[in-house]
Amino acid sequence: MTTRAGFVALIGEPNAGKSTLLNRMVGAKVSIVTHKVQTTRARIRGVAIEGDAQLVFVDTPGLFKPRRRLDRAMVAAAWGGAADADVVVLLIEAHRGMTEGVKAILEALSEHTGGRRVALAINKIDKVKSEALLRLTKEMNDAYGFAETFMISAERGHGCDALRGWLAAELPEGPWLYPEDQIADLPMRMIAAEMTREKLTLRLHQELPYQMTVETENWEERKDGSAKIDQIIYVVRDGHKGIVLGNKGETIKAVGKAAREELEEFLGRKVHLFLQVKVRPGWLDEAERYDEMGLNFKDGNA
Repeated sequence: MTTRAGFVALIGEPNAGKSTLLNRMVGAKVSIVTHKVQTTRARIRGVAIEGDAQLVFVDTPGLFKPRRRLDRAMVAAAWGGAADADVVVLLIEAHRGMTEGVKAILEALSEHTGGRRVALAINKIDKVKSEALLRLTKEMNDAYGFAETFMISAERGHGCDALRGWLAAELPEGPWLYPEDQIADLPMRMIAAEMTREKLTLRLHQELPYQMTVETENWEERKDGSAKIDQIIYVVRDGHKGIVLGNKGETIKAVGKAAREELEEFLGRKVHLFLQVKVRPGWLDEAERYDEMGLNFKDGNA
């Protein structure tokens, strides 16, 4: 039997639906999905099987104009994901069309993809009429030579099977890269931290989420089969600590409960989750924090 395996990079603007598409393709929740932009910091790999092919999806941070060190490191990670992949999928939102951000990505695509085949996936197609979709498809394909165009709804699953089938056929022949039952190559400690950060991001609506990170400090396997997980939430100011804790600790309790329940469902066993909030004014400039997020600190240099 001839098998295929390779890497598929999902790129696009922040909030285009890359994480939702990754989770749809893999069939499990491996990437943080929120209504906030810039929530995917590290390149998260999710593994899917399609026939005899193993597709390793790389969900990159959204491409945007970087302002801070963390922003620059995220954008570098995104383009790095595209450069390392066998096939690239550019995801855009149907109702937003060809934005200035999309134009900037198109201009940089050739430089970063090195001749790799790039597919266009127009997401959230249920939000626009078919005439507008056809116009957008023509406009995008006139601007760049896409190998194929797919109309999809990552949330509802429409068109995703066709995209996955096409991607599987595009991958090079070779042995599978991961065990058949593995759906992500991120360490569980990082996945657990991402889950907690997602709950915080959903709960807090200020600018705070982008100046906050979560690290899994300790993971203890207990004899009864449960796991004890200690996490630290780093914020940059004392005022932020109060926001995360909430009145009488209600915010952090609600976040801890939601994160624990999702972790238990993901792991299929009982979890004891303990959260601490620490003020660390300079965490955005600490190399160690970037390592924890799977980003390269040096990529954040101006």
